[in-house]
Amino acid sequence: MVLETVTLDWVHERQFIMHDRAGFPIVMDHPNGVNASDLLPLSLIGCSSYDVVAILEKQRQQVTDLAVSAESTRDPDPPWIFRKIRVHYKVSGQGLDEEKVARAIELAEEKYCGVFATLRKAVEITSDFEIIEVP
Repeated sequence: MVLETVTLDWVHERQFIMHDRAGFPIVMDHPNGVNASDLLPLSLIGCSSYDVVAILEKQRQQVTDLAVSAESTRDPDPPWIFRKIRVHYKVSGQGLDEEKVARAIELAEEKYCGVFATLRKAVEITSDFEIIEVP
């Protein structure tokens, strides 16, 4: 088992400063900062994107950009439970192999991303991708 600690300090009113395990700050402030509920899908796409890029580099794919979005469906009433998350990857590059991109996403989501592995037990997660050819 690996033990990892993150922290949160209340600043005032509805403002909090969170720190990841390396000490990097994230400001959570309603309404002027990151919304706590946005952190869940952000963690999901952050985790998977890191792995997608690493896998595509190992596959020697010429990736020039990656943009990822997550659409969430939540209950309308408290506690506003997440029911579905749709992840969309937009991979840009030169001569990208569609099968390799699909495989990189599959490996990231199914094998390497701990956030995906944890959330898929509780939330319906789907994903798709598009390839943008750049000169």
